[in-house]
Amino acid sequence: MKKNNLKNKKKKVFVGMSGGVDSSVSALLLKKKGYDVTGVFIKVWQPDFIECTWKEDRRDAMRVCAELDIPFITLDLEKEYKEGVIDYMIREYKKGRTPNPDVFCNKEVKFGAFLSWALKNGADFVATGHYAQNKVINKNNFLVKGKDSSKDQSYFLWTLNKKQLEKIIFPVGGLLKKDIRKIAEENNLVTAKKKDSQGLCFIGKIDVKDFLKEYIKNKKGKIIDTKFNKKIGEHDGVFFYTIGEKINGKYIIEKDNKKNILYVDEKLQGKDIKKFNEKDMFLENSNFTEVLEVGKIYEVQERYHAKEVKIKINKIKENKSKKELSIKYSFLNKNKNFDYTSGQSLVFYKKEKLIGGGIMI
Repeated sequence: MKKNNLKNKKKKVFVGMSGGVDSSVSALLLKKKGYDVTGVFIKVWQPDFIECTWKEDRRDAMRVCAELDIPFITLDLEKEYKEGVIDYMIREYKKGRTPNPDVFCNKEVKFGAFLSWALKNGADFVATGHYAQNKVINKNNFLVKGKDSSKDQSYFLWTLNKKQLEKIIFPVGGLLKKDIRKIAEENNLVTAKKKDSQGLCFIGKIDVKDFLKEYIKNKKGKIIDTKFNKKIGEHDGVFFYTIGEKINGKYIIEKDNKKNILYVDEKLQGKDIKKFNEKDMFLENSNFTEVLEVGKIYEVQERYHAKEVKIKINKIKENKSKKELSIKYSFLNKNKNFDYTSGQSLVFYKKEKLIGGGIMI
């Protein structure tokens, strides 16, 4: 056995097994590197009106663990998921904001409750099938984008701090999706050809609006075309819509939560976009693994897979009592099409390295 494998054999890793190919290959790679691996299926809350999928996913995770000859555990985190992700999401939508449940699924469940439980139960590390990389730079752990740019999930992981990163492994972050499939097939894993899961984190295939309508009542309101300043239709309630989304063939550029009005335009430019470009950037619950510096240039991403925009920081002000950060900045890109959406995450990068983020307010 290789020297590194002998060293790793003393290290216990609990792998979050979703029943998909990415986490399956993660467990396989860690075992091949000599780690003491245990597969953990996280059971979360699912509403009655959604077709149950967790039993099938759990069965696939169990089968992979049997194939790899590693222990398997089911961890019940229904309460943590319901309170930390679902309840939070519904509260935010009721306020007229657009939250990102995947960010809070990672924060509260995978690298909150799961990580805490794992460390208390003898694990040295936890691992997941995220497309991101955890690299040591100048003796500090930093999150770096996944090698497969089309699958990169670093955007959802901005809440991780250095202490957490020291205990997390992302085994497939340095691979392309096609290579992961190939490894799974070569090792005859039952999940090798299983399709990637889509939709709300853990819950699966359900339209978010359909989900929310079980908890938030419809409230008809006007759709106003800003170009002609006239009503062009009705919507079911501003809660269900987000800036940048299309309705009646036009982009939503502003939401009036009090009057329950959506303002639309042919182009993704308008009141909210312009207002945001001219004022400070306000973030709440921000987390940075590297201190933001005035005069420095950063790439920022305002939603998953959005095109990054370069900005220069001109001034930073922190309100510790409100946990808010205000940043004056200037765009360096010629195209200033920045899709500001209250409740979404704004994530900061230095090239491939993620240095932090916050929730836009």
